Amino acid sequence: MSEDLFSYLTPEEQYCADHSAPENDLLHEIERFTWTTRNYPRMISGHLQGRLLSMLSRMKRPNCILEIGTFTGYSALCLAEGLTEGGILHTLEIDPELEEPIRHFFARSPYASQLHLHIGDALQIIPRLNISPDLVYIDADKEQYPDYLELCLQIMPRESLLVADNVLWGGKVLNPSSKKDKETEGIRLFNEKIKNHPRLEPLMLPLWDGLTLALVK
Repeated sequence: MSEDLFSYLTPEEQYCADHSAPENDLLHEIERFTWTTRNYPRMISGHLQGRLLSMLSRMKRPNCILEIGTFTGYSALCLAEGLTEGGILHTLEIDPELEEPIRHFFARSPYASQLHLHIGDALQIIPRLNISPDLVYIDADKEQYPDYLELCLQIMPRESLLVADNVLWGGKVLNPSSKKDKETEGIRLFNEKIKNHPRLEPLMLPLWDGLTLALVK
């Protein structure tokens, strides 16, 4: 299949990708699988964002990672690159149809024994995990972002790192007159909570669809 499949990158992004560390063969396969089989393939993190997640994780060296929103498993495998020896990544996906391909890709990863996939509603699963994650990555149901935040802050220790994707939501959060859909309102409320929360030191970046990093004080 033609590599034009990935021509969604802007020329500037492609230049950045060409001058960044490459993704490994398994990640490239997951990306091809996603773009050829999924209805909304742009939900995948992809090369540049994946390398950023990997670098953040390797800098943090977490013992425990919580990912909310697995999709096809690309971001989970990037985040796992920074796990300490014996560290665990818990990743939550609500779509049961994705379980088989996710497990297939995870089984072929060098981090297979460290990856724990949970299928179901994150709001029900998180309280049952009994974990204290050093790194949390949120990329799931936008309407529920504020609820994810509240649950995560109950279990995240001081100096842990929270990363959230899609915080600009296609620019809708910038326009007060835009359609008041539940996803946009969820992102707006999440962004305000992050900005004003006394335990968080946030940095919102205009990368891709908006990426927020927040250090837990």
